[in-house]
Amino acid sequence: MMMEYASAIAVLCGVGGILTVALLIANRFLCNYGPCEVRVNDKDPFTVEGGGKLLDALYDQKIFIPSACGGQGTCGFCKVCVTAGGGPTLPTELAFLNDQERAVQTRLACQVKVKEDMVIHVKEEFLDVKEFLTTVRSSRLITGDTREIVLSLAAGEMIDFRPGQYVQVFVPGQKETTFRAYSLASPPSRKDEIELLIRLIPGGLGSTYLHTVAEGDEVHFTGPYGEFELDEDEGTELICVGGGCGMAPMRSLVRHLAEANPNKVCRLFFGARTAEDAMYLDDFQALAKEYPNLKLVYALSEPEHSQGWDGETGFIHESVNRHLGLEGKRQAFLCGPPLMIEATQRVLQDKGIPKEDAFYDEF
Repeated sequence: MMMEYASAIAVLCGVGGILTVALLIANRFLCNYGPCEVRVNDKDPFTVEGGGKLLDALYDQKIFIPSACGGQGTCGFCKVCVTAGGGPTLPTELAFLNDQERAVQTRLACQVKVKEDMVIHVKEEFLDVKEFLTTVRSSRLITGDTREIVLSLAAGEMIDFRPGQYVQVFVPGQKETTFRAYSLASPPSRKDEIELLIRLIPGGLGSTYLHTVAEGDEVHFTGPYGEFELDEDEGTELICVGGGCGMAPMRSLVRHLAEANPNKVCRLFFGARTAEDAMYLDDFQALAKEYPNLKLVYALSEPEHSQGWDGETGFIHESVNRHLGLEGKRQAFLCGPPLMIEATQRVLQDKGIPKEDAFYDEF
């Protein structure tokens, strides 16, 4: 009996081995697409060996399309228009594409494989995105779980960005090229370094990595990204509403206005759980003495854990509702958890600020 079992197992192993070899051979010859040409916008085409992801082919050509999920098709950032050679839209893409985007052949570059010659179109600003190898100048905790990191660019290098934009930090040690997006907290006037605020997310690839870097370590990022453009008109009031690590772009915007446009009114609303999480409150209070047009409102959602707190309490959208009037030309920028964004959007619309004048980032 044992001999029969042994013979059966040997036969099964042999068949399995033959099937494995057959699949490898089929993959080698049937999935060998050969060299393919990819044309981006009006640039000369480049040649890539077929079979790989379009996103990787673009990165190899230093065309940095935003992607925050490591090419897993879960963030929906890497949208490009594929006008030839992309094949049918995949089910993994449909959740991220609206009817208008599908009509113009928008695809996720991480889901499209290069199998033939292709023609694609990307936003022109993506062609200006650069990669930077930086050095950690400083890293310090500013709350129990949020770290401020300053990255110095290489000698002679500079970065041009608008307040409200973000960069994508490369996360080393992963099987696939992996980036994570982080808003810039520094003002655009500081062109030789950037400042990031990183909240530690349990199990988060990017935040875990950045919470371990030390002074002198190298950090690689690409950028800048982001479509927000600040209305610099002095007559347009800026409404900033943030929560958690949504502080980063607010810090950039407020510092920029204090330096470059102090006659412009800026209202900063920031929500935190406890006084310990009310990051940069002292800094902004000091700045407001030099920049009187800065109006500050901090609110705590868990004030019972903050002895001596005499500021506002409750959720930050409630503070926006109490302090914001119905008149005036205004632009809003929101950054924080999705529930905060949704609640604040409703308040802003009730206050007469249309959707097209309210920009937001969700974290």
